Amino acid sequence: MNADNIEPNSSTSNRVVRANLMEGVGARVVRGPDWKWGKQDGGEGHAGTVRNFESPEEVVVVWDNGTAANYRCAGAYDLRILDSASTGIKHDGTMCDTCRQQPIFGIRWKCAECSNYDVCSVCYHGDKHNLRHRFYRITVPGSDRVAVEPRRKSKKITARGIYPGARVVRGVDWQWDDQDGGNGRRGKVIEIQDWGAASPRSAAYVLWDNASKNLYRVAFEGMADLKVVNDAKGGSFYRDHLPLLGEQGPGSRAGPGGLAIGDQVNVDLDLEIVQSLQHGHGGWTDGMFECLGTTGTVVGIDEDHDIVVSYPSGNRWTFNPAVLTKVNTPSSASASANENTTPTPPTQQFAVGDLVQICSDAEKIKLLQRGHGEWAEAMIPTLGKIGRVQQIYHDNDLKVEVCGTSWTYNPAAVTKVASSDGAAIGNSSGERLSALLKKLFETHVSGDVNEELVKAAANGDGTKVDELLQRPEADANGMFAGHTALQAASQNGHSDVIRVLMKHDVDFEIEDKDGDRAVHHAAFGDEPSVIEQLQRGGADLNARNKRRQTPLHIGVNKGHIGVVKTLLDLGCHPSLQDSEGDSPLHDAISKKRDDMISILLEHHADLTIANNNGFNSLHHAALRGNPSAMRILLTKIPRHWIVDEKKDDGYTALHLAALNNHVEVAELLVHQGKANMDIQNVNLQTALHLAVERQHTQIVRLLVREGCNLNVPDKDGDTPLHEALRHHTLSQLRQLQDMQDVGKLLMGLGTPGADKKSSASIACFLAANGADLSIKNKKGQTPLDLCPDPNLCKALAKCHKERHSPGAAAENTVIIRNDQESLLECMVCSDLKRDTLFGPCSHIATCSLCSPRVKKCLMCKEQVQSRTKIEECVVCSDKKASVLFLPCGHMCACDGCAVLMKKCVQCRSSIEKTVPFIVCCGGSPPPAPQPPGVMNNGSRDVSKDIQKLQQQLQDIKDQTSCPVCMDRLKNMIFLCGHGTCQMCGDRMAECPICRKSVEKRILLY
Repeated sequence: MNADNIEPNSSTSNRVVRANLMEGVGARVVRGPDWKWGKQDGGEGHAGTVRNFESPEEVVVVWDNGTAANYRCAGAYDLRILDSASTGIKHDGTMCDTCRQQPIFGIRWKCAECSNYDVCSVCYHGDKHNLRHRFYRITVPGSDRVAVEPRRKSKKITARGIYPGARVVRGVDWQWDDQDGGNGRRGKVIEIQDWGAASPRSAAYVLWDNASKNLYRVAFEGMADLKVVNDAKGGSFYRDHLPLLGEQGPGSRAGPGGLAIGDQVNVDLDLEIVQSLQHGHGGWTDGMFECLGTTGTVVGIDEDHDIVVSYPSGNRWTFNPAVLTKVNTPSSASASANENTTPTPPTQQFAVGDLVQICSDAEKIKLLQRGHGEWAEAMIPTLGKIGRVQQIYHDNDLKVEVCGTSWTYNPAAVTKVASSDGAAIGNSSGERLSALLKKLFETHVSGDVNEELVKAAANGDGTKVDELLQRPEADANGMFAGHTALQAASQNGHSDVIRVLMKHDVDFEIEDKDGDRAVHHAAFGDEPSVIEQLQRGGADLNARNKRRQTPLHIGVNKGHIGVVKTLLDLGCHPSLQDSEGDSPLHDAISKKRDDMISILLEHHADLTIANNNGFNSLHHAALRGNPSAMRILLTKIPRHWIVDEKKDDGYTALHLAALNNHVEVAELLVHQGKANMDIQNVNLQTALHLAVERQHTQIVRLLVREGCNLNVPDKDGDTPLHEALRHHTLSQLRQLQDMQDVGKLLMGLGTPGADKKSSASIACFLAANGADLSIKNKKGQTPLDLCPDPNLCKALAKCHKERHSPGAAAENTVIIRNDQESLLECMVCSDLKRDTLFGPCSHIATCSLCSPRVKKCLMCKEQVQSRTKIEECVVCSDKKASVLFLPCGHMCACDGCAVLMKKCVQCRSSIEKTVPFIVCCGGSPPPAPQPPGVMNNGSRDVSKDIQKLQQQLQDIKDQTSCPVCMDRLKNMIFLCGHGTCQMCGDRMAECPICRKSVEKRILLY
């Protein structure tokens, strides 16, 4: 069994931890403060590479000298991060003011003395800028700034390892054949370069002694192609300024407002205030009404310090911390009561989450800011404004979010905004807090045109927007709180504001901090008319945000059917994938929105696209146990072989349904999808193996009844019967005492009265239906060898022996006869037997008396052009004709005589195929007799494989052939993405597929 087949319910914090660990792979490290491992690293200052994380507490490092070992990265810190640029971490929107690198990769160093001055790690450790100035260290984008001492007073260490001048040999990850001249041959590092644009300083350019040169990985994705023999100096670094590997791990501290993961929270504010506070913090949608008056659980704190809350419905919403009120649990209430009995004065005036007002006196604040984050001209718009405390530094300086940005302030330069009794914001009454927030967000002239413009657009005030845009300093694309006026108007459905903005040449493709554009915001807000308006203006409907989601993804996830219809009607791509590899069809299946699934498939959504876990849409519906979605998918499936498509681990949709006990889905796959029940996964297990292993009796009954092969061995040679007896316990045999004969076993498994967890019942059921008791696995064990219970062994032998007894045969005959009776009676009158062959469909649905009244076949709805009554066999005259000859379509011989014929006795045409009477009536063909020892599915598997390969070959031809002439290969594409052959493409002025004008022709080689 592969773990991918059952999706884990991992928490947000676990995902964050994993993401944090993955960011560290490939980082260059040196020994840390808790190092106690001698000279494994080669000595103080020698560098190594993070290869992988064994756990959040343990990391594997490969040192440049070739030594590899595990080290601690939690509690005790064995390592410091020397350079994280090779991991791909970058600070978008920044530039090193010394070397002009843009953006800054790795650790960002921000001067605390100069306004807006940043340097990269190379320049920082290279003594660029004033050594007396203090700096802030920013390890990853969005992380807290950490103040470090001036470099002038700090100790420097020389870095050593794989640097220019070092002598090297091949390392543990070498995969470049004999480029080095052979194992053990040496080379010299000429230069440290970039393996790729996204991984600076992650490779070394080496000149080998055999005169060959090439680039090799040093840290890229944790790889070590080289091992140093004679190390070289790599410059110096300020050891105590480096971050400790692991100290930035998430989940260790409370978030804004004192909230932490696991806290219970409520939204107790007025709706109007909540909507205002949500601007720039995830926004507000109609689906969030469930949050009002409902208690949720904090499950995450994002990089912007917004709070992610999960609700009982399963939905998760992102909130501004100021919106939320922590719900005191009994334990916390008692703790607070204990604190009240022995009050202690607060150690500081401010707390994270407090609302504060910035001093409005420019001259005074400039003096106060000296030595406390300093003053920058960009801080002028914050004077007199109200913001929120994000962080309190060790020297009591405050990091305050105000006017959409964050600045560091002297605590004496701000005033706490609170009631006269000094109550904390989170504990104030609803009335006081509402009044306070209304004051915070009341409309006032701020002097910031962008702020006024975005607020007017969000409120739908088109007249004011037009007035503001007349000002010379106004910018239609200006941002406030991370959003443009167009984004605010789009989410709230203000079409008139959008028209005003369009007159001023607004840019439709500006992104907010999440990568969402105006069309994404329109999808969030369920505004299909706005989407149409944006499309007419030229907006890209296939735009992707930072999670690689299109507006269609958002519409499907939010359940906005109008948005989905509009986007598809306007021609957006129905099958683009997000960062998880999920297409909108995957999301619609997860959300159980059958209406959206139908719409997506009508617009040719590709159900064969697999997500990052390897699940296509059929796999996904089977995994989720969504029978209605599976029914729609099977109805719309373009090619039948897709039903049996395997994942990388060999699991088909039927495997997944059997593994997870989704009975309805399995029935649909077997009956409607005609799934091959005997396909094996990489462990050579069939769906029956998995159902037996999990003791899913209804699935077992279904597969056995439909004729799956009971004796397929897996990679260990075990058949399903081996698997059933492996789980047997002695106490389970008691339930078999009531089953006195094989007939009850044949009929009883999976019924409500049967024990759903009885491996003994499953074993007897398999034996009674033909499972072989003598097959040996690779250990030489038969199924009976695995059974410790002699009574069960006797029961199994009896079931197998009596399988062909008159009693069991009678039971089976009754079952088959009942099924056939319903297929043989007339579908109109139900009194007489079917005896009329319809043409050209060759179905038998009615008797000869009812057939004249039928204009369309009752089975396939095809127009009936001929009606032929089925008479007796023209050869023997003893039996009724019961075999249809193809391609002539005559039924003139019984099954006994038909096997002897090569040509139709009625028209003398060659017989290419025969179809039994029961199949023409809509039933299943009887199983063909097999010689002993031959699997009954051999020929069927071969024919299905041939059919699948033929269909796949035809698909490849369709994709590579010119859609115009259908003769030549497609070797020319247009800018729209469609293509033809060169002969046809040269003669076209517009694309034959989408009718767009051909602006450029590109030849493929």
